[in-house]
Amino acid sequence: MPSGRTVKLILYEVLEFACLCVPVFVVLERFASLLSFVELNNRTAYWLVVAASIAYVTSVSLFVWVPLKYFILKSRGFLEEVTHWRPVTLAHALLCTLPCFAIVISSSKVQLDAEILHDHFNELPVSLVLFALICVDIVERIRPYRLRGQDRLDFEVPGPVLTHLEQVSTVSSQLQANRAANGSVLRSEGINTSPTGRWANMDGISRTSSTAYLYSHSHYDFGCLRFMCVRDPRHELFLETFVFWLDTVEMIRVAGVQKIYYSNWVFPIYILSFLSILRGVLTPHNPMLTTLGVVAQDLPFLVLRVCLVILYGYVTPILYIMKNLLSCLTFVYFHFLTKLKVFNRGSMF
Repeated sequence: MPSGRTVKLILYEVLEFACLCVPVFVVLERFASLLSFVELNNRTAYWLVVAASIAYVTSVSLFVWVPLKYFILKSRGFLEEVTHWRPVTLAHALLCTLPCFAIVISSSKVQLDAEILHDHFNELPVSLVLFALICVDIVERIRPYRLRGQDRLDFEVPGPVLTHLEQVSTVSSQLQANRAANGSVLRSEGINTSPTGRWANMDGISRTSSTAYLYSHSHYDFGCLRFMCVRDPRHELFLETFVFWLDTVEMIRVAGVQKIYYSNWVFPIYILSFLSILRGVLTPHNPMLTTLGVVAQDLPFLVLRVCLVILYGYVTPILYIMKNLLSCLTFVYFHFLTKLKVFNRGSMF
């Protein structure tokens, strides 16, 4: 009976291999159908493209994918310590995503040259390519986590937790020290120094307030909504991954609009989208990820979207234009302008 780790490893590898092969087969089959239609139902062209797709997937799997996975599994610790990038994601982007994008662009060029509007690859192939890329990204990120059992972070702590607290001098403790040093003077002036006196009451109020403060910040009572106050890093990983690719997905969706797909604008859209996909090669905590996101995605997408809106109208939502604009402006301001003397004054807000 194989262990749970072995089953999880086999599941991950089969899923990644399927994400490598299936999009290539689907995109090339659609391209073969397009060539067969353009050449008046020429079945020879269709089967040649299908055979080429099978040969490509077989050769890539045997000579690139399998040796790469074997090397990574054998030296995973070395790669995690030395590098800050993910070779599996890079290999998938180069071996699957890039050829599929090239086939989609070629299909547009074929239809433009033949002046036949037959198939613009608007939904299934492109969505499948992007979904396969997202699945590979999720698999690479979720590997350190368990698939079974609970691995969640609760918003609510079961109760107040007592830890070692270092005593901090307060006003009341200073008053007590002064009272002990000048006890005779205080007695002569008739000031009440008993435990039930004024200073003792103030000290009791201070300690009670501190205890209430610690208790209120270590225990949250949500009542009947307590079952909703849970967090699971595995679930959040799925959400973060889809949000990470959302801007690129929207950019490629714009290329599926018919009046854009049958134009030369499809070339810069897919080229810039692939450059933004290369961000996923870096690990999520790589310090270069923010800079690469602005240089390879937000700035080119901002210029491209503004041009598309000017020429074709609102083919892309204004929300994404504002997202790219604010991302570029805040990056320049917080990383460069705040270092200048005029923006680095303590008197300014």
